[in-house]
Amino acid sequence: MSKVIPFAFALLILSGCSLNSSTTYVSGQSIKNADLILLNGEIYKVDANRSWADAVAVRGNKIVYVGTNKGVEEYRGKNTRVIDLDGKMVLPGFQDAHVHPIEAGMAYLGCSLHDGKSVEDYVRLAANCAAQSADAPFVDGGGWTMDLFENGLPDKKMLDAVISDRPVILKSATGHQLWVNSKTLEIAGIDANTPNPPGGRIDRYDGSNEPSGSLQENSAMNLAFDTRPPYTTSQMQAALKFGQHYLNQYGVTTVQDALLKLDGNEAYVGGPTYAAMDKLDELTLRVVGALVWNTELGLEQIDRIIEARNRFNTPQFNTPSVKIWLDGVMEVHTAALLEPYTDRDDNHRGNLLIAPELLDTIVTRLDALGFQIHFHAIGDAAIRHSLDSLQVARQINGVRDSRHHMSHIQLFDPADIPRLRQLDVVANFQPYWAWADKFITELTTPKLGSERSRWLYPIGSVLDSGAIVAFGSDWFVTSGNPLLGIETAVTRRDPLTNVSDAFIDSERINLADAIAAYTINSAYVNFMEKDTGSIEVGKLADLIVIDQNLFVIEAHEISDAQVLLTLLGGSPVYGDWTLKPQVKTFK
Repeated sequence: MSKVIPFAFALLILSGCSLNSSTTYVSGQSIKNADLILLNGEIYKVDANRSWADAVAVRGNKIVYVGTNKGVEEYRGKNTRVIDLDGKMVLPGFQDAHVHPIEAGMAYLGCSLHDGKSVEDYVRLAANCAAQSADAPFVDGGGWTMDLFENGLPDKKMLDAVISDRPVILKSATGHQLWVNSKTLEIAGIDANTPNPPGGRIDRYDGSNEPSGSLQENSAMNLAFDTRPPYTTSQMQAALKFGQHYLNQYGVTTVQDALLKLDGNEAYVGGPTYAAMDKLDELTLRVVGALVWNTELGLEQIDRIIEARNRFNTPQFNTPSVKIWLDGVMEVHTAALLEPYTDRDDNHRGNLLIAPELLDTIVTRLDALGFQIHFHAIGDAAIRHSLDSLQVARQINGVRDSRHHMSHIQLFDPADIPRLRQLDVVANFQPYWAWADKFITELTTPKLGSERSRWLYPIGSVLDSGAIVAFGSDWFVTSGNPLLGIETAVTRRDPLTNVSDAFIDSERINLADAIAAYTINSAYVNFMEKDTGSIEVGKLADLIVIDQNLFVIEAHEISDAQVLLTLLGGSPVYGDWTLKPQVKTFK
């Protein structure tokens, strides 16, 4: 054989390029061998045609073939790992468009109240934590839910009865409240004379100014957080390892961390942890970070945000987004509403954390700098003002590929639904919330009335408007298992018991749309749809194997399906090649 290689051909060899999408060449010989073949499967591609395949081949970290069992044989070599799926389902890795992996890990690794089913359980669990960490300067954790307390508000006296010698700081499952004991209030200097901070609230006993032991929203919560020493690097990394394993086991391969603070002593200050873990090659997620806009500061923080975007840019971690927190939650009257809460007689409409005029300026500046805006908007007023600010930004800056999105979006004024599509705004729902639990029936609907409550989590209406819908979990607030969210979106019922009535049945969506919201649409939000989100040649081999085809089982069985294997770039990050079920860590 001639040793003379044509120049153009040599360039292909040296560059590692291929002459087509499925063939590489070494010394003039065609080699199509894949590193991995999955065959005999039900492979749902989530492509534009929503088509299916039998087999997929992976070389390196990318997909090189999607098609039939017969066709994939061309990619089989002596060193190819071949996995017979035996009819199991393959999907692109799930992408959670709104989640808090490090904060969740810290909550579970600290004093976890997640298993509590009553107030008495919470008190017992807190007492156990104190006994097991007698040398710790404070008791720190969370996971309690408002629906177990009268009016959603816990009492310091419950904690004082079991832990009085050191501070206790317990975050609610929503992340918007703290439950603290008297020692915490004492150290923080919170007493009857302490005013409510802007945008926050110190809850007090009826007929008194004495703090009762719960703190609402960030500005009030920070009064307690600031008494605590910062988490150590090892604590933060341990929390992330827990969080990413938890998500990997449910098939999640990419996330948008929806709250990366630039300073403070909370687990939300996670940027350095992601960057360090990626450099150590220990990051098993692709992570897009949303840098937090501090509502207690002004435009002067923009330079810091730009610097953070430049600094946090590693192969699997980048921060192109800014999180703007606009309101609180409906259950304790802090969500911003267009009309007053119906269970109060003071014309209260909640709290808009940023004045509309200032919001217009902030959003316009950030948009001009190329940032994606990730809004926290619960109430219809927060949604309205978010859309108004984006409209102003578009008028000044022009149209660009911004992919701004709003998360939670619990209560819509129906007049604002068409504006999502008009302004190219992605609706980022947390679908697991869209069923009639006690948060809805006892803590929300009575505050809104039946007419407004019709427009709680209108996922179907938003889809019908032509807007893009993405899904996230908001874990640790609720489960990070996408199958629970998918089932809820399809049924609008409690996916764990299947006994509740459908909550606004007309807002149900079909399974294909629900899967798209947790895959290709969330990939779009993350600016990663060219590389992930569907099973197509040339894309990264972020794949999951599920024990049964979701399209052939009953809708109420979707969350019973088991993720058996999660691949990130073709390598397992959960499960193994035997495809045997493994015990999951928490629900």
